[in-house]
Amino acid sequence: MNLDEKFLWFFGAIAVLLAIASVIGRILAKRAKTESSMSTIENLNQRVNAWWGMVIIFFVSYLLGGNATVILFGFISLFALREFITLTPTRLGDHNALFSAFFILIPLQYVLIGTHWYSLFTLLIPVYAFLLLPAIAVLSQDTDAFLERAAKIQWGVMICVYCISHAPALLLLDLEGFKGQNALLLFYLVFVVQLSDVLQYVFGKLLGKHKVAPLVSPSKTVEGLVGGGLSATLIGGCMFWMTPFSFWQSLLMSLVIVVMGFLGGLVMSAIKRSLSAKDWGTMIKGHGGMLDRMDSICFAAPIFFHLTRYFFSAP
Repeated sequence: MNLDEKFLWFFGAIAVLLAIASVIGRILAKRAKTESSMSTIENLNQRVNAWWGMVIIFFVSYLLGGNATVILFGFISLFALREFITLTPTRLGDHNALFSAFFILIPLQYVLIGTHWYSLFTLLIPVYAFLLLPAIAVLSQDTDAFLERAAKIQWGVMICVYCISHAPALLLLDLEGFKGQNALLLFYLVFVVQLSDVLQYVFGKLLGKHKVAPLVSPSKTVEGLVGGGLSATLIGGCMFWMTPFSFWQSLLMSLVIVVMGFLGGLVMSAIKRSLSAKDWGTMIKGHGGMLDRMDSICFAAPIFFHLTRYFFSAP
């Protein structure tokens, strides 16, 4: 199959799945009797509706080309960092550093991806931003809790900008026998990550009894992780036809994505707990904030990007 055929099969399958989920959701909503079941089903339907919106946005960005996808993720980083900073209060002395993060680092990081400048893309934030952001902040001469404030800003930029930017950075890879098809690899990553989250939620609701880390994320269960994670891994393996991987390679890659996505969700939940917050925001109805949807991708995208580049780049 050529690129367009793979693209149509992929989005067609997702549309069918979402249509089935929408019908099931409506049926369950009509049959729900208890307040608890009604609340659960309402949340499920909100999630499905939000997924329709997200799929349409990704569909349009693909049609508009690679630059549109890069710009889309630039805005995702912007919204995610805004949510992170909103929940981690800063002081007046941090405003210059925050201005640099929002209006210089985010655009520059995504321009580097758009221009395929790999070497600087990988170094801009972990080296230059790591050193310059606290240097900018210290010029305000506000030393109260300076280390804590600097660490919050650096962590937010790392997670919300650097890590998330590795998803669209898949577009700049030169992969053997896969020229011009990198957009499918991006959709593969996002699909496996989000499918794993959904299936872990479903298996947890149906079978969950043993909590993985009850003090961090009470909703995450061993049954949900094993059942949802293995299911998503198997489905990801079967999607090898839209990647440069064989079935077994795709299976291993999916497993890495699932594990890293789970760890990302757990770490970001721990941060929310430490800030006494349930969600990062309210931007996406049924899902919380942008960062609530991207927490798994924050951890999965960089690892997937570098594994793919190392093992599958053209010689």
